[in-house]
Amino acid sequence: MTLEPREQFKNFLEKSKEILILIPENPSGDAIGSAWALYFFLEKKGVRPTIAFSNHLFQKYDFLPKPERILNEISGARDFVLSFNTTYNKITGIKTEEGDGKYNIYLTPEKGAIDPRDFSFILAKFKYDLIVVIDSPDLEKLGRLYDKNPDLFFEVPIVNIDHRSDNDNFGQINLVDITASSCSEILSATLDSIDYGAVDKIVADCLLTGLISATDSFQKKNTTPKALLAAATLMDKGADQQSIVRWLYKTQPLHILKLWGRAMANLNWDEQSKTVWTELSVEDFVQSRSTPEDLTVILEKLRENYSEGKIFIALYNDTPDSSIALIESVDLASLKRTHLFLDGALKKDLLEIRLPVGNLKEAAEIVSKKIKEVGA
Repeated sequence: MTLEPREQFKNFLEKSKEILILIPENPSGDAIGSAWALYFFLEKKGVRPTIAFSNHLFQKYDFLPKPERILNEISGARDFVLSFNTTYNKITGIKTEEGDGKYNIYLTPEKGAIDPRDFSFILAKFKYDLIVVIDSPDLEKLGRLYDKNPDLFFEVPIVNIDHRSDNDNFGQINLVDITASSCSEILSATLDSIDYGAVDKIVADCLLTGLISATDSFQKKNTTPKALLAAATLMDKGADQQSIVRWLYKTQPLHILKLWGRAMANLNWDEQSKTVWTELSVEDFVQSRSTPEDLTVILEKLRENYSEGKIFIALYNDTPDSSIALIESVDLASLKRTHLFLDGALKKDLLEIRLPVGNLKEAAEIVSKKIKEVGA
């Protein structure tokens, strides 16, 4: 008899010691809430979880307890074994030495010389027993985590948790429910079925955060009776709805809201490079009573609202004859390449470039063209 996906998932969890949780490179609140919840649930079950995604975490989610193991790159996921056949010649001693860019291994044979044919180089199994992909319709949405580690996805079983109708069902286990409001709703019911008691206040807070984010505080059309029931169950377990809403929807200062409105009125999108940019004039700053220092908040709001975007730019005039481009990217490596090509100042994950052009549309064209040439 074929087991239901939830039962299959439960069986995998019972056999796993290390689990890798992956979310898209520009994660939604639903993805973050779900991943955090699963992480803390697995820890209670005695499993060692790790979360990976190729992006930074929005500050608005800092109120949630932060998992200890969060990666932006998957490294050290498998060992490489140097094997020596000791059938005819034992190894009696071994020592290692590192220096001059080399790592040397010295072997002492029991007799005679070592035959090079007795050596073999073996790829060990990956250290992860299971991969859980959350809120991604396909593996490509994981960005460079997928691009740089293709073997991982062929050799380790995948659990696919999603609510989109266009999901590719790429997992060995597919917890895909297109009638659900969110991954948090799916995971809430799934974790309850696996171990109701392990869904404590921390797990419930994370899941309710994802649910509120996905439904826009239960105002979107995807707010079904099932979603409301899931929220009620989580609140019964201690999830603090009022606190979560305050953190997610805390009122921005009036000048930020005015500047955001002007940024949205001047918004542009390039499908080819997945670039979102806005052009803000001196008049925009004057009328909103804001300053260019406020643009970091605007860039973060662009990233939150445009999950398909990869590059985010705010352009403004610093003088009548010159302009500044503030650039962020979901891929820090591509931002560094852009920095080398366009010069400017790179501070953490923000690139600032000055252009000797006063016309913002011309400046945007120059930056856009250079980004395409770099292939960021």
